[in-house]
Amino acid sequence: MRYQHVCVEGFACTLPAHVVTSAEIESRLTPVYERFALPAGRLELMTGIRERRFWDGGVLPGTISSQTAELLLAKTNFDRRRLGCLVHGSVCRDQLEPATASGVHHALSLPGSALVLDISNACLGLLDGMILVADMIELGQIRAGLIVGTEMGRDLVEGTIDSLLSSPNLSKNDVKLAFASLTIGSGSAAVLLCDRKLSKTGHRLLGGTFQADTTAHELCAGGVATQTHGDDRPRMQTDSEALLHAGVNLAATTWDQLKRTFGWTNADVRRTFTHQVGRAHRRLLYERLELDLALDFSTVEFLGNTGAAALPLTAALGIERGHVAAGDTVALLGIGSGLNALMLGLKWGG
Repeated sequence: MRYQHVCVEGFACTLPAHVVTSAEIESRLTPVYERFALPAGRLELMTGIRERRFWDGGVLPGTISSQTAELLLAKTNFDRRRLGCLVHGSVCRDQLEPATASGVHHALSLPGSALVLDISNACLGLLDGMILVADMIELGQIRAGLIVGTEMGRDLVEGTIDSLLSSPNLSKNDVKLAFASLTIGSGSAAVLLCDRKLSKTGHRLLGGTFQADTTAHELCAGGVATQTHGDDRPRMQTDSEALLHAGVNLAATTWDQLKRTFGWTNADVRRTFTHQVGRAHRRLLYERLELDLALDFSTVEFLGNTGAAALPLTAALGIERGHVAAGDTVALLGIGSGLNALMLGLKWGG
């Protein structure tokens, strides 16, 4: 998958105001920790996640996504009348229908000629949106498109805590399967793509590649089960260890394919951004891909796992803080439950 005419005009992100530490979560789970003799500090020690952030209770993803998209349009000074597609790509949506993108489209006063839709694919929704928009630009169907999404981790984390505390038959394995749910945070990200003839930055989206290993589709699964849990907050079960190794294996295959697509070696890559899961995942991933950790920019320590927003959000912060310089070759390394991997290559302009 190669592009000749697509530029990344910009990334933007919005972070929630409410900070919740791993120590606070463990304090709420004291009865569970005492019951199974779990050591205090285990959550941060195993994941590297010191804290995560939550939005105000009751706020909708589309409301935050509209703010993040507006921020990106203002930051790039891009003419919104040129936008031919709007994709909302987070796991979290305002409702089943209509598409959350519809409300965002209305809030931004985008053209009626724009394609408006939601994409859902676990932690890859925004990256999937990028290749959809890029394909349309490359084909000449549109001149520019906006991808945005907002993840809301509060209900999953608090619902998981309540379930662990209230379950009469809780086992240590139940705690293990719920552990990844406690790493979830909240965040919002947006990406603007356009035809290179419209670009003011020259940040080229070179293309990418994708791979799937759906034999692992049951290793991480979540949803709402009101009859089981007694409320409409989501729950998730994750075999973290099996998912870690299956995900890294798939990433290695995808990385090799990406390098073949561009004729790259590892030495050609100057900077990377990855999906933010935890310390063990990051270390094992870079060891397996034989990449220097110094190439990476990490946010998982203070944001947790923010789902589909994680990689573009991290890119937005990394670029803002000078992690990428003119002329850098940049790799976006996306991995999502399912399992699916999507990796993209960029050439940063001057």
